Amino acid sequence: MTVKLGSQVIYNCKSLELPWRNNKPKVSCIPPGIYQVVKRNSPKYGDHFHIQDVPGRDYILIHQGNYHTDILGCILPGQAHTDINGDGLRDVTNSKNTLRMLLSLFPESFTLTIA
Repeated sequence: MTVKLGSQVIYNCKSLELPWRNNKPKVSCIPPGIYQVVKRNSPKYGDHFHIQDVPGRDYILIHQGNYHTDILGCILPGQAHTDINGDGLRDVTNSKNTLRMLLSLFPESFTLTIA
């Protein structure tokens, strides 16, 4: 995941998503596109981002979580990819602090391009 201001890169981190499975809820990543994103808070995830108007999907979030099993169709930010729990699946490290950094960099609403 690369954060740019104009053409200047201001932050780089990793992201963890599910593979493409025909945009099926909770088992697939979202399709490439341009999406509006807003900051959001919930009791379950605390401060996070909500990706708006994903075709055929609801409540696609960018939230903290380190393990592959935390994804459920959302996007997890982190510093590095590794297999934290030894299950053979890729996880991300330092998700909580990475999300905090992203929350500090972005305004309340912004446009996200997923290629």
